[in-house]
Amino acid sequence: MRRITRDDVTRTITGADDATIAQIIGTGATVDELAEALAWMANDEPMMNAGRPLATGRVRELVDILAELEPDDDEDGRGAPASVSQE
Repeated sequence: MRRITRDDVTRTITGADDATIAQIIGTGATVDELAEALAWMANDEPMMNAGRPLATGRVRELVDILAELEPDDDEDGRGAPASVSQE
């Protein structure tokens, strides 16, 4: 399994800054683990309903990092979020 590269991160996570990219690469996760984390971010409820265990290990780390890129539910709409795309 191939480890995540900067290109992998910039292709799949739009708007991530250098610190976030370094944090994601620093997990030592694989491309498959990044894909799984993105799936959890997009579909956590259906995955749990399908009996999938909660994300653990590097996938959990990635989910936590990606969650920081999610928009805040603030009332004034400031703080434009980075978008997370799935390819």
